[in-house]
Amino acid sequence: MARVTAHFHGTPKEKAYRELIDMYAQRLKKSGVRIEYHSNKLSSREYLARLKLLKGAVIYLDEGGTLNDSIEFSKSVGQWNVDVHDTHLAVGPAEGWPKDADIEPSSKLSLSPLTFPHELASTMLVEQLYRATEILKGSGYHKA
Repeated sequence: MARVTAHFHGTPKEKAYRELIDMYAQRLKKSGVRIEYHSNKLSSREYLARLKLLKGAVIYLDEGGTLNDSIEFSKSVGQWNVDVHDTHLAVGPAEGWPKDADIEPSSKLSLSPLTFPHELASTMLVEQLYRATEILKGSGYHKA
């Protein structure tokens, strides 16, 4: 079974975001989803370079990426969990990904066509990962 890891550029400075991420991270422990914080002292290029060294698929959160609803996203999470290779979901730094970064369009995922602060995007990603695992389990968490 493969692992899903969410990568964030720095620990959230806002206490509320940090607490929400920690809460969902605790809930996700049993599902094999991990959270990894990278130093916010890394430039966007250094952060991107580290991500490109990871083994497995790297999916970059970007407003121009593929837009899925929660059900479609849960299907992707289910596939990633049974895949041979790990999947890494990466939220960019506050200034976003470098404009000239060599990121394949097929490696981009959008949480919304709207732009969010990276700390809020990180919080939304872990909530959606938790929602996806609950959809896959058939729990009542997802009400739609």
